[in-house]
Amino acid sequence: MPAAVAVAALVLFSLFGAALVDSAVHWALMLLALAWSSCWLVRRQRWSRRQALLLLLLLVLSLSRATFGLEHGPGELDPFHALAPDSRLQRLEGRWHQDSHPRDGRCRGFVGVQRIDGKRMSGVTEVLLEPCSTPVLAGTWIRADGHLRRPAQAIHPLLPSPSERLSRLGCWTQFKVSRLERIANGWAPLAMARRRIITQLSAHLGPNHGAMVAALVLGGAQVDLPDSVRQAFRVAGLSHALAASGFHLSVLLGSVLLLSSRWLASWRMFAGCGLMVVFLLLAGPQPSVVRAVLMGASALLIREGGSRSRPIGLLLATLVLMLWWQPGWARSIGFQFSAVATAGLVVSAPVIETWLKSRLPKALSSMAPALAVPLAAMAWTLPLQWLHFGAMPLYGVLANLLASPFLMALTLAAMFLATLVLLLPQAVASLLLPVLAVPVKVLAACLQGLVTAISNWPHAQLLIGRPSGWIVLVIVLAVASCWLSGSRRWRWVLMPLALMALLVHGAGLLADAVVRVDQWGRQWVLLRHHGRAALISSHGDRLSCRVAQQLAHGHGHARLDWIAVLDPVAASKLDCWQSLARTLHAEQLGQFPLLEGQRLASAGLVLQPIGSSGRRFVLQAGHRRVSLQRSQLRLQP
Repeated sequence: MPAAVAVAALVLFSLFGAALVDSAVHWALMLLALAWSSCWLVRRQRWSRRQALLLLLLLVLSLSRATFGLEHGPGELDPFHALAPDSRLQRLEGRWHQDSHPRDGRCRGFVGVQRIDGKRMSGVTEVLLEPCSTPVLAGTWIRADGHLRRPAQAIHPLLPSPSERLSRLGCWTQFKVSRLERIANGWAPLAMARRRIITQLSAHLGPNHGAMVAALVLGGAQVDLPDSVRQAFRVAGLSHALAASGFHLSVLLGSVLLLSSRWLASWRMFAGCGLMVVFLLLAGPQPSVVRAVLMGASALLIREGGSRSRPIGLLLATLVLMLWWQPGWARSIGFQFSAVATAGLVVSAPVIETWLKSRLPKALSSMAPALAVPLAAMAWTLPLQWLHFGAMPLYGVLANLLASPFLMALTLAAMFLATLVLLLPQAVASLLLPVLAVPVKVLAACLQGLVTAISNWPHAQLLIGRPSGWIVLVIVLAVASCWLSGSRRWRWVLMPLALMALLVHGAGLLADAVVRVDQWGRQWVLLRHHGRAALISSHGDRLSCRVAQQLAHGHGHARLDWIAVLDPVAASKLDCWQSLARTLHAEQLGQFPLLEGQRLASAGLVLQPIGSSGRRFVLQAGHRRVSLQRSQLRLQP
């Protein structure tokens, strides 16, 4: 490994580590690993004392940048300082940042605050508007009455934390609206361009196909995609297709360079850089987009300058530059997936391709490059998928292989249609788009049908429960060390450690447990026994069902034995609950369906009322037995 690449890897490790650690133990282990790696590099390269001191200085600067460059608190004029000690109404004035569409009768969006109760402010808050029946468009100036509050902290690691999510974006408050007044429509040219693309594509391709094709241009973060489409792509292992990333940019950049192959080098560079700037503006400065643009720009400059690109060095330099600029991106799941997937393509794809060519029959050897790319990306991102979601797509490689031709063709077609929408007059576009949209609609229907079919295959999503970070780290280090060393002696030492970590995780999945969660005025109790589970929920709305899904899937349960809802469930919400459990019992007309002497039970999981009042129950999960008060779902041993 070249010394420059090794130094860049150490700097990247220090930036990532300092941004992610959250305890003294983590700091100690990270510094120990960094010190050992630095000493090994200095000895291997036989550097002088001066060179070693320069390396030490660089690492100290990186640690300081990552530690002190994070958003540790609100600024002097942030709305956080306008939090009222009582529950009185406050008046907020500001400008809506991004189009917000109603979802479950609710709109959510970031607002650049100008004033609160007439006092000058400068910062961002997340505004929650409920009920909401019409979209709130970017650039809209609003005046709202409501309550400014701190975002809630998640009390369970499997549940989302609004506080953590917003703090990563430099936002420290939420504003719950009771009355909203739209004062004026501000000028937001980028939002208007995105809106025009989404509207025109949806009008000519249909709402589902149009939104999916628009996401290939703008990224899923800018498009209000139906939940069913997102879910199907995620289960099939194709979530990256709906997120603006290097895949989309590589397709576009390759097409532009092919079309401009006869141009002068300066004109090719101008066309490529112009395309990347437009892509960045339309998709927004998301970490994955910024990484793709920086790497694409560097590779383009190297290629047109006559030099040979070094992909691993280019990737490390890009990631270091990004984390020096925004250290908080290290905590972004999208950034982590983008960086790791790209590293997998750079490091492992050529090795996997060579391995496949030597083992596949000659008739199938031409498929080796197409198979190597999804295999490398999936192998490197599997630990992150397990760590963050507790799930893995079983047919991910096959889905990527089958969908790649459709994705490449659709991405080019979507960009072409988006260009026509933005550049042509409305009258001309209305004549051309209906004709040009016909083949695009056929491609979109084929892709969506393929993704939906794969997502419905048996066990398309393997739910194996979210593990501890230590378990994932031990397994990754063991596998990586065995792969890098190539020594059988190390395999006999390290692989048992990985197997032991897997056994520890499996024992946790099979253990008896009673998990109680209380958040947002709702309560859930999850009973677990020998890999089976059941759940009691205090509310029957869609939010409660979504949290129940997160709790079940996070513990590795695709379906629960039964669910008891201590609240009436509307007919429109039944599909969510029934998809989660084999048996659903819900309160009807104020009377819980279980009477005295009856019980709801499966193997080792029991819910039984005590007395005739229906106010107390007995819960049993294997050998664990607790009593439950219905008013607050309070557990008593």
